[in-house]
Amino acid sequence: MLDDITFRLAVCLRLGAPCVSPHYCHCGERVDGLGHHGLSCCRSAGRIARHASINDIIRRALASAGVPAVLEPNGLVRDDGKRPDGMSLLPWKMGRPLVWDATCVDTLAPSHLLSTAACVGAAASAAEALKRRKYSNLVGNYCFEPFGVETLGPWGPSAHSVFKDIARRLIDSTRDQRAGFFFGQKISIAIQRGNAASLLGTFPCDSDADEYFDA
Repeated sequence: MLDDITFRLAVCLRLGAPCVSPHYCHCGERVDGLGHHGLSCCRSAGRIARHASINDIIRRALASAGVPAVLEPNGLVRDDGKRPDGMSLLPWKMGRPLVWDATCVDTLAPSHLLSTAACVGAAASAAEALKRRKYSNLVGNYCFEPFGVETLGPWGPSAHSVFKDIARRLIDSTRDQRAGFFFGQKISIAIQRGNAASLLGTFPCDSDADEYFDA
């Protein structure tokens, strides 16, 4: 369930309606009434929590499907010191474990707007392609799948594929035909909560948030 503020902000973002009073973010940039700056701000308060929540949802879904997994697995470090978000402890396909790396990109970021306006999910698809290049060394020994989603809802093709595979296994394991639906809804809610936290995070810390909401 979404609280009132999160639900209100989620609806305003989807409709492109004003949701906050103009103000200045912690980073110094001006935030207009639409509040879009918070979704892509480098100091966004919701990015880390949203990322962690999405990965935990995937891990829990895999466990419910009978495939235990760990987050930030050891031994899979890239040259820059970063690790993928998670790995299954059992073979996933063709005897290889599943390794995934999730990302949530801003649909309305200036760098994405031209592509996302022309094609739904373009930013998520581009993010997934970038992940595949960064983790190309895992191909062959692992079943690597990027999990790209966008702030306004669209998913990338790899995210859709992973979701369908996990949903099918969830249904087989739990015998609940709604298990896959609930899995998808949890991820969508995590995205919306992260969006709301990102917008709220642009308000001054010592202020009353209510004064920044449009009536």
